[in-house]
Amino acid sequence: MTASNTPRDESTYRPGGPPPRGAHPESLLDGNLDSTAQLMNRITSQLGSQLSLVSLNGTRRPAPPALVLVAHGSRDPRTLATVRTLVERVRELRPQLPVHLGHIELNEPLLSDTLAALPAGDAVLVPLLLGRGYHVKQDIPEAVAAAPHLRARVAAPLGPHPLLVETLYARLVEAGWRTRAGEAARRASGVVLAAAGSRDPDSAVDTRRTAHLLAERLGVPVVPAYASAASPTVPAAVRALTTRGRHRIAVASYFTAPGRFATQCAEAAPWIAAEPLGDHPAMARLVLHRYDQAVAASGTVTERALTPA
Repeated sequence: MTASNTPRDESTYRPGGPPPRGAHPESLLDGNLDSTAQLMNRITSQLGSQLSLVSLNGTRRPAPPALVLVAHGSRDPRTLATVRTLVERVRELRPQLPVHLGHIELNEPLLSDTLAALPAGDAVLVPLLLGRGYHVKQDIPEAVAAAPHLRARVAAPLGPHPLLVETLYARLVEAGWRTRAGEAARRASGVVLAAAGSRDPDSAVDTRRTAHLLAERLGVPVVPAYASAASPTVPAAVRALTTRGRHRIAVASYFTAPGRFATQCAEAAPWIAAEPLGDHPAMARLVLHRYDQAVAASGTVTERALTPA
């Protein structure tokens, strides 16, 4: 066997091999420690996932119901990217839980295809929707009915819930909302809670409830407004706050992900516009909270995660 004439790359270092030329011993040690820590974290996560499926007497626990996140779908590529990141956050919080994604329309995989591909058994569908409306009451139940091999339960939509309010608050702060504004600034401030809108009156009730909770959190008036199918619009809500002497008006984006409606509402902001709820860590916790509620209501025997939601 002849030796290769290719010179050895001195910039790379293989554990157990000679150090690269000019490398500082402490930097090599730090690199090895980082790699070891990452490896141990992966081993611990995998071991925890396997142990969570075994009871104290050594018998295997029933597998948890599959979690299917149900997104609306959008032609905006940012929406799909955001939803996929949220799915990964959920998986990180609950490693042993089978997590799937399905869309009502516009993106793949479609919900019908996701459900058809699942093995027979239990499943919980968590709508990535912020209130009750046609999709929650009609589209999702119809998709479940078309998958008779599943014992499926539809969880409540994400809103209203205090975790959504905390996410809205965090997004406003990121956009420039002052957390320690004086009394004069609060008297001049207001927020428009911009939502997609629905003809279903229950959806408006849910949005108003979130607006009320956000107003309590901020200490300023919060007016719900809609991009379509309901009133007032965002510009109309801005005018209503202006007539009440509120001139520092922010728009809180009550959308699960970026998209056309969220962009239109943000453009109507006279001061600051917050980003959509997106993949904020509280959103992943809320998804698992809705999943756990549905599991408890169905009486399905399962184990909670080693890392609680």
